[in-house]
Amino acid sequence: MVAGDHSADLARLESVCVAAFILLEGRQRVMSDLRAREEFLSGDRPDDVVLFLSDSFVSDDRLDEFGERVDDGVLLVVDGERGRNAFQAAIGTDAMDFARSAMEHEGVVDVDLAGGTCPETPGDDAADHEVRFVFAFTEKQNEDAGGLYAEGDVVHAYAQCSCGVAYSDRWNPSDADTNTD
Repeated sequence: MVAGDHSADLARLESVCVAAFILLEGRQRVMSDLRAREEFLSGDRPDDVVLFLSDSFVSDDRLDEFGERVDDGVLLVVDGERGRNAFQAAIGTDAMDFARSAMEHEGVVDVDLAGGTCPETPGDDAADHEVRFVFAFTEKQNEDAGGLYAEGDVVHAYAQCSCGVAYSDRWNPSDADTNTD
């Protein structure tokens, strides 16, 4: 945390702690291991969601015990309803409302869901554009919908950049290299 007024950081930390308790209600641990993420990225967990919280967004190491530690944060794979509730508690907005607003800007969310490229990045210092958090879910193949949806399952990913821009990405798991090693 940066020196100075910590009220916003403390409020965010409290929100993340609330989110962790929501995630753990009735369970010992969240199902957030490497295998769970690989299954999600393969389209095999359509009832689950992924939450990625960057170290710059939350700097509480206690969150590590609830998810998978990745280079720049913590990634959690949780059942959909619990994940949406945790997202709302941690971020302060409804997950699907966030997704709708993020769809206004196409960007690139990394296939491993732990980063991305903000559409506002060109010409700017990349340090001004770090992913703060990601929310993702999968949708089963729907041939009637056509396009990408007819080709197979679809991963929908929504990211919030440190510059304030929310953006979205989507892809077929079969077209992506989901190696998370």
